[in-house]
Amino acid sequence: RNSFSEGKRTLSRINRFYRWHFETDEKMKPSFLTLVRMIGWGCLVLQGCAAGPHKGYDRAAYTTYLTHMPRSILVLPPENESVDVMAPYIYLSTVTRSLAERGYYVYPVAMVDALMKENGVPTPTEMAQVPLKKIREVINPDAVLYLTIVQWEVKYQVVNTRTIIHIRGQLVDTDSGDVLWRGEQSVTRDSNAGFYNSAVWSLTSALVDKIMASFFDYTREVAYCANRHLFNDPQRGLPIGRRHPGFLEHQPLQ
Repeated sequence: RNSFSEGKRTLSRINRFYRWHFETDEKMKPSFLTLVRMIGWGCLVLQGCAAGPHKGYDRAAYTTYLTHMPRSILVLPPENESVDVMAPYIYLSTVTRSLAERGYYVYPVAMVDALMKENGVPTPTEMAQVPLKKIREVINPDAVLYLTIVQWEVKYQVVNTRTIIHIRGQLVDTDSGDVLWRGEQSVTRDSNAGFYNSAVWSLTSALVDKIMASFFDYTREVAYCANRHLFNDPQRGLPIGRRHPGFLEHQPLQ
């Protein structure tokens, strides 16, 4: 009887602890998991986007760029080779900031997209066929940036979520038609990189990723990272423009 009573009291204590720990903390669980995942993804993006040591540009490869150094850039909606139909719209929203930080005036991408569609050019492929002379006559940018989304994919694996974004671009002078710059970059991010390498944590991380994917779109952050690698590459990136506050001091091609 004593053993039974003791066992009953122990079970009661365990039950009270369980109820206190889970029921009273129930409202905090979603926000806590959200915070953990957001901090984790933020660290991954910052870690993966860290700029490498600057080794200097190859001046010979930028001769045409120096001849027609642009101040303003018009970005056309990207052509999409991926299977994600929303990729062009998500990616287009990340380009302006990256180019502006490099010291260029960027024509509002939504305005350009709307103008093209209103004039009977509805798709990115058709927009890319518009003559440069016509673009210069109507809008008058110094250069046009043509972009292609080669890959845009989120893979939900058993213990990991992998985001892959592959971008290709070229900048063309609207006056001469010369290609001023070409670049291509692929970025891959794993959700559990840098976390504890245990089966329980990995499975929990993968489950939380799938839940969080319904609330947050991590591809946008990875796209920003891809842009940083594409435009800021220390050897093959887009040189800083004349509007950059450090142009005279830090322009590596001057």
